[in-house]
Amino acid sequence: MIYSLDKINEMAEGDQDFILSVISVFLDEVPEDLEGLEAAIQERDYEKTYQLAHKIKPNVDLLGMEQTRAAALEVETLGKQSAGWEQIEKTFPILKTDIHQVIGELKKDFQL
Repeated sequence: MIYSLDKINEMAEGDQDFILSVISVFLDEVPEDLEGLEAAIQERDYEKTYQLAHKIKPNVDLLGMEQTRAAALEVETLGKQSAGWEQIEKTFPILKTDIHQVIGELKKDFQL
């Protein structure tokens, strides 16, 4: 399992509706943001790359996805510094693969 509900469970204090709403927001927003990020990278748009990686980062952090959070942070930092398309293009597939895997796991685990 690549994700953990520890942080969400701590925040939710047993509120299953809250947990489900956080997961629903993840499933609704993150795939769209990920597509936008991929397009921004292809367009060589540092500002959009930075903004979208910055937006994705707290969502993956909330699900305890440490490797994915680190990849998002790296892409975010490089985008903000307007430096390193080669490194961004090397890191992005990790982010994409992890997010797609978690989307599949969440849909299965929560019957969504």
